[in-house]
Amino acid sequence: MSLLITGLGTALPEHTVPQMDTYTHTREFCCETDEHRRVMELIYQGSGVSSKASVVIEKPDGVNYGTKFFLPRHDLEDRGPTTNDRMQQYEQHALPLALQSSQAALSQAGQDLSEITHLVTVSCSGFSAPGFDIGLIEELGLSRDCSRTHVGFMGCHGSFNGLRVAKGYVEADPSAVVLMCSVELCSLHYHYGWSIEKVIANALFADGSAAVVCRSGANKPAQTPKYELIRNASHLLADSSHAMSWKIGDHGFEMTLSQKVPSMIDKHLAPWMSSFLAKEGLTIQDVKGWAIHPGGPRILDACLSALSLSGEHVEAARETLSAHGNMSSATVLFLLNRLKQQPIQGPVVALGFGPGLTIEAMLLRSET
Repeated sequence: MSLLITGLGTALPEHTVPQMDTYTHTREFCCETDEHRRVMELIYQGSGVSSKASVVIEKPDGVNYGTKFFLPRHDLEDRGPTTNDRMQQYEQHALPLALQSSQAALSQAGQDLSEITHLVTVSCSGFSAPGFDIGLIEELGLSRDCSRTHVGFMGCHGSFNGLRVAKGYVEADPSAVVLMCSVELCSLHYHYGWSIEKVIANALFADGSAAVVCRSGANKPAQTPKYELIRNASHLLADSSHAMSWKIGDHGFEMTLSQKVPSMIDKHLAPWMSSFLAKEGLTIQDVKGWAIHPGGPRILDACLSALSLSGEHVEAARETLSAHGNMSSATVLFLLNRLKQQPIQGPVVALGFGPGLTIEAMLLRSET
């Protein structure tokens, strides 16, 4: 049974900052030498990101962007705010963004709140309990009998798993209507000190929220759905636990990303994707649209190489990365929203990658 996505909404923090302005600020707590500053500038320039938003960025003088949360280092031992400090910011900012994206999705779907039976929330950048899931029930006025499931700490492919949960709900009960909301505040985990891997993470990651309204394909709504989710799948590459990790440290969550990830994708993606599509009688050449999570320029390049795609197939992904940065699990929903502006008729494949190294895929149908 398929899953219909009837509404899709996105939300960003108040301030969207030019990428090189964030370089000017973050170099103050990352760089120790002029060579570090030169290398870091090149990383930011080559990140594929033109601008991004953060909940802790503000305009204190109405002109220059800055933050009172991430301050210049006192000394080389300064690692910035503690994880507790960062989680307090998460508690403060996660719910307002979640509300904005959820309200947008509900409005687009024309959804009666009383019909929402299940709530799925997704985040890998913060935790609290009661969390923003309970906040959504309270603030939106959802039923207090609404079933809740939280998908946490799965990384950039978290929304793939959130939609898998939603699909399971509507397959078990065709009358179910699911609201799924992803919130990621990645900028809370900016790393202090010099580390190439973590400077790259600082350059790429940003904040955002996205939500979808879902129902069973057995009960099609009067209006045309945005997407129909046909099939999803997951694949864990062998001997890949070293390739990508996401761990909780004393001064934020810490990412490691091996330089071998693009070559691993290039080697393993096509055979698995061919097998995945064959289950629906399709080939890679049959796919009309690609929503590839823009983990970074090299990830997109590796997918192009592996799948023998042209640059136009990842144009929307590069545009999303450029405009917003990598918002972890929320990004693929921003990307699907962008693809809706294109006249795609036929199969659409969404791809994401996360710790493991794990590949997640969704086969969707777009009707517009």
